[in-house]
Formats: sequence, structure tokens, C-alpha cells
Amino acid sequence: MRFISEPIEPVVATMDTSRIAIGEPAMPTLFKWRGREYVVVEVFETRRQTSHCRCGSDEQYVRRHWFKVRTADGSVMQIYFDRQAASAREKKKRWWLYSIIEQSA
Repeated sequence: MRFISEPIEPVVATMDTSRIAIGEPAMPTLFKWRGREYVVVEVFETRRQTSHCRCGSDEQYVRRHWFKVRTADGSVMQIYFDRQAASAREKKKRWWLYSIIEQSA
């Protein structure tokens, strides 16, 4: 497994909106990373990362949505969606590739 932690660029026209009904973000079925396109063929694990509300209440707030996916080339990738961008300058960087297990040739 390789740790990556780099932003990915979802192809908006390929977003799967069916997950919105269960409180998850629309999931890209095609994204670009380092100039290459990756097709998601399977989502086989999802989870939410929560933390306390920043306003001081006891409520829990979903910070990230994590997905373990398989791509068309056989790679297994962990990607996540940040519910809130780290800064105004990086507001478009919401989808990230966390790690990758590449298919052996």
C-alpha cells in the first residue's frame, strides 16, 4: 500500500447521485489523478469520520466520507470527501486519494 494524500479531480458528469439520499456526497465514477483517468467499478466499503461540533455543543458532525473502491485497472484505492474545505483557497479540493494498492502486473 502506498500513502498518497493528494487531491483528485472528479469528472462532474459521472457523479453517482444515488448516495445523496443516505446522506453521502455524490460519488465520482470517473476521476483524474496525476493526469490519468480512473474508472470506479466497485465501492466495497464506506464509513464516516465524525467529531464534535466546533460551536461547543455535544453534537457530532460528519467531517469526512471515506470510500474504499476498486478501479478498472484493478487497483484498490481509499478516497475521501471533505465536507468542509481546509481553506477558502482550497475550496475546490474536496476529494482526496488517501492510499492505493496497485494491481500487480
